[in-house]
Amino acid sequence: MSHAGAPVGGLLVLVDPVARRLDGESVRIAKDVLSAGAAAKICLPDSQEEFARALARRGHRRPVVVGDDGALVRAVGLLHGEPGPGDGALSLVPVGPAGSLSLARSLGVPLSAVFAARAALDGVTRPRDLLVDECGQVVLGGLRIAAPPAPAVRRAGGYRSLLRTLLPAPAGARGAVRPVQSLRVEVDGVVLVDEGRPVEDVAVRTWEDGGPARVVVRFPGGAPLAGAGEAVTVSVTGPGSAFRYRADHAPPGPPVRRRTWTRRPGAWSLTLPRG
Repeated sequence: MSHAGAPVGGLLVLVDPVARRLDGESVRIAKDVLSAGAAAKICLPDSQEEFARALARRGHRRPVVVGDDGALVRAVGLLHGEPGPGDGALSLVPVGPAGSLSLARSLGVPLSAVFAARAALDGVTRPRDLLVDECGQVVLGGLRIAAPPAPAVRRAGGYRSLLRTLLPAPAGARGAVRPVQSLRVEVDGVVLVDEGRPVEDVAVRTWEDGGPARVVVRFPGGAPLAGAGEAVTVSVTGPGSAFRYRADHAPPGPPVRRRTWTRRPGAWSLTLPRG
């Protein structure tokens, strides 16, 4: 259930060190607005370890993260990993380059330090789902598995795609061959796509109104397949095969051969402006 305003225990304002370095003025504005509207403890951690310790010692204070998408994901992951039920409630004041705030924008957080700080003080707290993999890593909004670019091979006069060398382009699509990969996609244990069918990309995401995670698999030259469920598994079985995925607009991680993402309904809450 949504509720309004800062908690009785006040706020713990966690200022990410990257935000302090890149945009000290926005950080100052956020601190001023928050301190003027509530009992706020300002914490300036110098490392991820200090960030984690401060969050763990917050007591009854509601966390307000001042930083970019990465700082938000880090905070939610730490809250989710705490023992006990917890409410996972927090606020965000986005500070950072525009490219590092895509998740904040998609979640409905104002990108203005003033408006975001005001929302932290008197906004409404809305529960959100999480996707959690078997390693405990969290995904707040969604993830995408895209086929890697085809390697280039040297030819007289320059380079050309190895994929183009091996596969003829369809009529009328010369020069438009898209990279593909072979993946097995399962939703709640049921195979949606098996290996052997070329896949362009797989997208998995949660939704603001809750409900099962949505999965969309796209193919070259074919209609996409969609599914919904509580657990999504993507895997490869071929020797040397692996895939990379990009979660919450972050850069892709290292190659993996299998991942299962499980939905955790209402596992965290974010304070957003009213209306």
